[in-house]
Amino acid sequence: MPNEGTPSRYTITAALPYTNGPIHIGHLAGVYVPADIYSRYLRLQGHDVAFICGSDEHGVAIPMKAKKEGVSPKEIIDKYHGIIKKSFLDFGISFDNYSRTSAEVHHRTASNFFEKLHNQGDFIEEVTEQLYDEEANQFLADRFVTGTCPVCGNTEAYGDQCENCGSSLNATDLINPKSTITGGVPTLKKTKHWFLPLDRYEGFLKQWILEDHKSDWKPNVYGQCKSWIDDGLKPRAVTRDLDWGIPVPVEGGEGKVLYVWFDAPIGYISSTKEWAKREGKDWEPYWKDKDTKLLHFIGKDNIVFHCIIFPSMLKSHGDFVLPENVPANEFLNLEGNKLSTSKNWAVWLHEYLEEFPDMQDVLRYALTANAPETKDNDFTWKDFQARNNNELVAIFGNFVNRVTVLTHKYYNGVVPDPSALLEIDKQTLESLRSFPKTITDSLDRYRFREASQELMNLARLGNKYLADEEPWKLIKTDEERVKTIMFVALQIATGLAILSEPFLPFTSQKLKAILNVSSNNSGKSLEWDSVSSMGTLLPSGHQINMSELLFRKVEDKEIDAQLAKLEATKKSNEQMDKELIPQKETITFDDFTKLDMRVGTIVEAEKMPKANKLLVLKVDTGLDTRTIVSGIAESFSAEEIIGKKVTVLVNLAPRKLRGVESEGMILMTENQEGKLVFLNPDEDGVGNGESIS
Repeated sequence: MPNEGTPSRYTITAALPYTNGPIHIGHLAGVYVPADIYSRYLRLQGHDVAFICGSDEHGVAIPMKAKKEGVSPKEIIDKYHGIIKKSFLDFGISFDNYSRTSAEVHHRTASNFFEKLHNQGDFIEEVTEQLYDEEANQFLADRFVTGTCPVCGNTEAYGDQCENCGSSLNATDLINPKSTITGGVPTLKKTKHWFLPLDRYEGFLKQWILEDHKSDWKPNVYGQCKSWIDDGLKPRAVTRDLDWGIPVPVEGGEGKVLYVWFDAPIGYISSTKEWAKREGKDWEPYWKDKDTKLLHFIGKDNIVFHCIIFPSMLKSHGDFVLPENVPANEFLNLEGNKLSTSKNWAVWLHEYLEEFPDMQDVLRYALTANAPETKDNDFTWKDFQARNNNELVAIFGNFVNRVTVLTHKYYNGVVPDPSALLEIDKQTLESLRSFPKTITDSLDRYRFREASQELMNLARLGNKYLADEEPWKLIKTDEERVKTIMFVALQIATGLAILSEPFLPFTSQKLKAILNVSSNNSGKSLEWDSVSSMGTLLPSGHQINMSELLFRKVEDKEIDAQLAKLEATKKSNEQMDKELIPQKETITFDDFTKLDMRVGTIVEAEKMPKANKLLVLKVDTGLDTRTIVSGIAESFSAEEIIGKKVTVLVNLAPRKLRGVESEGMILMTENQEGKLVFLNPDEDGVGNGESIS
C-alpha cells in the first residue's frame, strides 16, 4: 500500500490479453479499469509508477483461429494487437508501455530466463505420454483438446484449464478427450518435456502466501491459493510440442516451444525493458529493488499462474522481487449469461464507441460501480442507463453545470472574492478536504466500487450545499453572501476535477478545461493531496471558461437497440446450439411407399384431462373422421386449431394413450425459434383425403 508522504516505486502489471479477438467489457471490468484507476491514483500521489502490459501472442488459441480463418498466425496477431491496443487507448488505459510477446526483446528475455533455470538444475526432464492426434500428426496441447473436467464435470473443458470452475488442468486429466483439430479421439504418445517441480516450492509458498499475506490478500485469491497448496503441488510442464511460440533454447528442444504460461508473465519484464530503453531509464530497479512494490491485476482464472507458478519461477531465478499483492477480480456476466467470445455474447469496446461516441467514462464508471470484486456480477444495459442518467448526469454533471453557469451569469466567469465564511461554509470545505483520505482508504484496499461511490458523494456534497444555500434566490438580497457560496462551490468543482481523474479521465480533463486549471496560483501541480491541504484550489480572480455538459442522457431507444441486438444474438446461438437429430437407418423405396400420408382437417379438439401436453383431436381424413391424440397442448390451445388443415399419417397402428385410442399421427416440426409448427399442405384446391407423396 502507498506510504503516506513518501514517494515509492511501483511496478503494476495488467494481464496480457490474447490476440485472438478484440476486447470486451468483461476484460475492462475485471482487469484493466481497476489497474488503470490504481496507477493514475498513485501517479497523482507523486509515486514512481511503471504500468505495464502487452499482447500475449503465443497462446494456442491463436494458431487455432489462424487455421479456422485460413491465414497465418502472424496475420492474426498483427490484426488483433492493433485493435486491442487502440481500444485501450480509446478508453484511457494509461499504460506506460504496451508491448507484445512476439517482440525480439521478449523472445530474448524469456529464452534467457529459461536457460538460467535450466543451468541451475531447477527443471526436471521427463518422458511422458501425451495426447496425440494421429490424423493431424500433432500432439494436442492446451486448447487443441477438449473433454470433461475431472473436477466439475464440465464437458467443454480445455486441455490447460476449465473455464467453468477455473481449475488448471493437464490435457491428460480430461475425461473423454477429443481433438479440436479433427474431432477424433486422441491416442497417447511418448514425448520429452521440461517440468518446473512446484512441489519443491511448497514450503516457500506456504510461508509467503498462507502466513505473510493471510490478512492483506483478497479472500478469493487467498482461498484459491490455499486450496492448491493444500492439495499438494505437482511438477508443471513448461514446454509444449508446438510450432508456434518461443523455441526451447537448449539441446533436445527441437520442435518444442516454451509453454505460454511460462513465457507470458516474463512478458511483464520484457515490456518493462522496452519502456525503460525508450525513456532512458534503468529497468532493473522496477523488478529487482526490494523496495519496489509489484502488483498484478488479473481475473480469477489467472490466479494460479500469478500466485503459484510465476512466483515459483521468480523465486527460482533469484534476482526478482515477488508481488506484494494480486487483487484478482471475479467474472462479469452480461444480461444474466456468461460472456462468450465464441458466441458473440459480449459488448465489444470498439463497437460500443461506434454507438456511444465520447462516452468512454460512462462505461468505465458503470463497470467500476458494478465491479465483480468479491463475486461474479451482471452487467445490464438498464443499469448502465441508470448509472449514467441518475448519477453521472443528475448528480455529478448537474452540480458542475450549475456552478459554472452561475459563475458566468453573476461574475462573467471570474471566481469571486469570498467574504467571511459561515459555519456551513467551513464544514463544507472541511468535508471536501476529507475526501482524498476517504477515497484513498478504499483504493488502498482495492475496493474500487466503494471508491467510485465516495467520489459521487463529493458531487452530492456540492449539490446539497447549493440546494441548501440557494444562491439563485440570495442574489436578489445578499450579493456578498452569494460570492462566498459560489467560491466554496467552485472549490468543490475543482476537487472533483482532481479526484475524478483516476475514475473518469476524459471527464476530469474536460472539467479542468472548463475551470481553466492545470495548476493553482502557486504554480504547484494539482495533485491528489492538493485537495486535502488548507490552501485554495481555485483562487479568486481566476477566469474559468464557458460551461459545457459533461454527460448526456442515454435514451430508452438506445438501450432498446442494444437489448434487441443481444436478443438476436441469443436466438442465433440457440439455433446453432440446436443439435440435429441423427439420420435414421437407411430404408428402401418400398419402405417409404408403405407410409400413407393424407390431407386432413381438425374438426374438434379438447384438452385431455390431467395431461398437460395432450390434446384429443377429431380429424376428417376424407376417408373417415378419426380420433388422434397429439402432444401439442403446450404450443396450441384447442380453440385455435379447429378448422386447421394438417398432414396425417393415417396407416399408423392404433395405440392407447391415457385410455384413449389414437388412430394416426399429425406431422409437425420445429421452427428456428424452437416452436412447434404444422407441416401444412398447400390449402389451395387440396381436399381432405388427398394423398401426399
